[in-house]
Amino acid sequence: MLTELLARVRRLEDERDIARLIASYGPAVDAADAAAAAELWAETGTYDVENWQMVGQAEVQAMVSSSAHRELVAAGCSHFLGPAVVTVDGDGAIAVCESLVLLRRPEPLPDSKVAQEYLVWRAAANHFELTRGPDGWRITKRSSRMLDGGPRAHALLTRGLRGVPAGDGP
Repeated sequence: MLTELLARVRRLEDERDIARLIASYGPAVDAADAAAAAELWAETGTYDVENWQMVGQAEVQAMVSSSAHRELVAAGCSHFLGPAVVTVDGDGAIAVCESLVLLRRPEPLPDSKVAQEYLVWRAAANHFELTRGPDGWRITKRSSRMLDGGPRAHALLTRGLRGVPAGDGP
């Protein structure tokens, strides 16, 4: 019984740690903290966004350090990753969530009573593959696809909910 309880506690702690890791992405990139964002990945982990693939922490760090990303931050943006559904299997895990990128409108809409307004710039499905290492959980693969009604995003969501790798499908 004690062994069973310890296993349940460890699984809950793993799920919490993974959810925290995924939730850390938005604040890290919105603060333009390239080192903190890169640290979420395993050293050789990949980040596949539509037709752009980053390999390794250095490429994730370069993306967050880029002038294009810094301009986005300076204009006012929010990368929000919703709650993740996490499936832990030993020292490996799969997680899935949806994300929004909000951009601040430079000028409010006419007759708006709100001083600041934001537009949804991007809505995406996100599938994560993670591994536990000596420093805790790290992303080994993140695949992100626009929620445009097509099969690519739907496949990521379905596979993530089943706790299976993203594969190389649609």
